[in-house]
Amino acid sequence: MRGRKIAVPSLDHLLALSDDTGIIQHAVYDVPNRSTGYCTDDVARAFMVAVSLHDIGTRKDAAARLASTYLAFLQDAQLADGWFHNFMSYGRSWLDERGTQDSFGRAVWALGFGMRYAKRESWRKVCERLLQSAAARLPDLRYLRSTAYATIGLSHALESRPAEAKLIREWLAPLAATLRDAYVAHQAPDWQWFEDGMTYDNARLCEAMLRAGTALRDDELIAIGLRTLAFYERIVIENGMFVPIGNDGWFPRGGIRARYGQQPLEAAASIEAALTAHDCTSAPAFVALAHAAFDWFHGKNTADAEMAERGGCRDGIDPQGANANMGAESTLAYLSSAAMLAERPANRLRVAR
Repeated sequence: MRGRKIAVPSLDHLLALSDDTGIIQHAVYDVPNRSTGYCTDDVARAFMVAVSLHDIGTRKDAAARLASTYLAFLQDAQLADGWFHNFMSYGRSWLDERGTQDSFGRAVWALGFGMRYAKRESWRKVCERLLQSAAARLPDLRYLRSTAYATIGLSHALESRPAEAKLIREWLAPLAATLRDAYVAHQAPDWQWFEDGMTYDNARLCEAMLRAGTALRDDELIAIGLRTLAFYERIVIENGMFVPIGNDGWFPRGGIRARYGQQPLEAAASIEAALTAHDCTSAPAFVALAHAAFDWFHGKNTADAEMAERGGCRDGIDPQGANANMGAESTLAYLSSAAMLAERPANRLRVAR
């Protein structure tokens, strides 16, 4: 179905960035910068990567150790009221009283993913317990991307726990409605989007609509997901090349889109959204979009730069070329993308059915 062979990625750089606490946020070239400590944002993403590679990789023991370490971090990060810390120092001290909404959303995403895909029952049970504690805080979400992350996680959770479908749908439906209402409020014939601009992790909004629509059996949500993804694709694909919106100005509605400050997480989000759309429609065009975004990692980009090396990934593309540093967010974007596209049926990304 995927059309071409993608190798299971190396764990080398992920292991270099990780220790018995979590994953170091940043690197100087490929050397971990311990002074930057850890964050729940990255550990949540790392847990999903480790679970995926534990399923399909050849270094299952190493992937299992990483997954267990990352899940322990998430467990420690959760506050008594269900919210999460985000930033931890290298000395293992929490640096915030409460984490960001994005870190909460990503934690919920990781927990739902773990409930569905983790091979160890103990991991699935811990994920479920943490998600149940977090559920009371879901109404506190106010930002679209945070809401989208949590929506994706709950869609995974719903697939994993059919016996608890009623409760999980009660958590999921209001989040999906928030995203739908944002689209309705901002869309126009020439602007099929959720807000008056595009910033970061854009395709996650489309993916959240597709997953929620399938999980809730809501065709309107699926239609919004497909419509917005098609609009997004027209913006980021230039003559067959994936050119993500950069953080050097983003893309304001009616303005000029930024071409630099390109980030690997945009490629990863586009791949997952495209494969989710393919699972909804079986349209080959979505596989082509996924591969165009993956090719960005391997030289088909505005810098003609190889972004991935030894399982690590450069932090982005600026006017001067590719950033030489290989931090956690970038590396995890590449690893998750390669894992999603690897030709292993067990790892083919499926939406909740």
